[in-house]
Amino acid sequence: MSAFGRRNGMGGGAAGGRPAFGVARPMQGPGPAPRPSDPMPTGGDQFPPLGSVPLPGAGAPDPMELRDPSAGNAANTDALQRLADRQAASGEAGNSRVEGFEASIHRIKEQVLPRLLERVDPEAAATLSKDELAEEFRPIIGEVLAELKLTLNRREQFALEKVLVDELLGLGPLEELLSDPAISDIMVNGPEQTFIERKGKLELANIQFRDEEHLFQIAQRICNSVGRRVDQTTPLADARLKDGSRVNVIVPPLSLKGTAISIRKFSAKPITLDMMANGGSMSQKMATALKIAGASRFNIVISGGTGSGKTTMLNALSKMIDPGERVLTIEDAAELRLQQPHWLPLETRPPNLEGQGEISIRDLVKNALRMRPDRIILGEIRGSECFDMLAAMNTGHDGSMCTLHSNSPREALARMENMVMMSDIKVPKEAISRQIADSVDLIIQVKRLRDGSRRVTNVTEVIGMEGPVIVTQELFKFEYLDESADGKIIGEYRSMGLRPYTLDKAKQYGFDQAMLEACL
Repeated sequence: MSAFGRRNGMGGGAAGGRPAFGVARPMQGPGPAPRPSDPMPTGGDQFPPLGSVPLPGAGAPDPMELRDPSAGNAANTDALQRLADRQAASGEAGNSRVEGFEASIHRIKEQVLPRLLERVDPEAAATLSKDELAEEFRPIIGEVLAELKLTLNRREQFALEKVLVDELLGLGPLEELLSDPAISDIMVNGPEQTFIERKGKLELANIQFRDEEHLFQIAQRICNSVGRRVDQTTPLADARLKDGSRVNVIVPPLSLKGTAISIRKFSAKPITLDMMANGGSMSQKMATALKIAGASRFNIVISGGTGSGKTTMLNALSKMIDPGERVLTIEDAAELRLQQPHWLPLETRPPNLEGQGEISIRDLVKNALRMRPDRIILGEIRGSECFDMLAAMNTGHDGSMCTLHSNSPREALARMENMVMMSDIKVPKEAISRQIADSVDLIIQVKRLRDGSRRVTNVTEVIGMEGPVIVTQELFKFEYLDESADGKIIGEYRSMGLRPYTLDKAKQYGFDQAMLEACL
């Protein structure tokens, strides 16, 4: 006898083994052993198929029980196949090699440029516009082409002129990407690889730099235009372009593939809350509530991940600021573009080579309090300046706004607590939480979904404190429903039907009824 009260060797299998655990046996007497060609047994009369017998008190059988198992197997097989395809995907097509017509123009430019520079005064050329420079270059380029015994048609000559002007006055190969309004991000990973984001999806750009030195010169040109520097001693730099696009540069030895440039472009036409609602980024009721929040001077925190649209949302909310208010914006690299007449942008300053002269966001926030602002807007808070921002919100600067990185409204509150506690300010956690609860009125969560769309996923009110916990209530929420055949996410913007806690603040500006109707 075994320890389980069964004689060894009486398992009933062909090899005398023990039957598999959990296999139900029919209550009828044993029949002949099934052959492989026979259908699977159904379990005898005592155990009919589950789908054929309705449960007591139930009408129709559960559709989950009647579902064809082959459908689930097909979906599972499809998912596993997609995983296998992704694992087997080759990374060899990672170089943005220029082909065809562009390649020929690139080769001719390499021959023409040195001879052209010998005949041009760089200082005089820098004073001309691109169109004027192209007019001056046209006869000189003709002479150089004659010397090199190269014959170009009209299309090739215009393309060569543009490339040479971009090389001398612009940003070289980047000019073509910067002029394309459909491109929102440009990511240069060394001289041979450039990616762009178009409609929320990354793709390889068909441009290439001459070599690492060429790319490094363009990076220096970007930084020098805004008084920043980038070299081996200061290999990191934040800058901006003339159109307000944000630029980050990182050079070797920190970047192992060569100089890396990341450019975040902004729409030339200011985006409004109505445009975002019509584009599906939020519902019309959400847009109405956010308009009232901006006009009624709510203290707003915009939370989201990288590239989720925090700055765009801040620019759109700023349209609701009264033109008579004095607005100060404080950023590391100025990218906010407010439409108000009384707007003063402030920008931080990095330390010099001796490590001195740095002006941080916190310094600017302290100074801004002495500049008689009606609202203070921070481009992004990352550290101890969070405490000064909360103090500004709580000391008469209603309507102040800021952005920060986090994945949810609740996480945004935790991050604000952590940022204050990481600074040199010795304040108990309970006092920090109370300061946040008293200062912040609204948290707007924005996300970039996997289909590339940017949506407002949560609009959350900060109500107050209950013990050591900050109490919030959700006014609006985006709920995921399904995904279309072409990969687009289908969802629904839902109002939670709650009475806004900030209704009294909206009432001071006459928007209480509109706010209530939007939220219910």
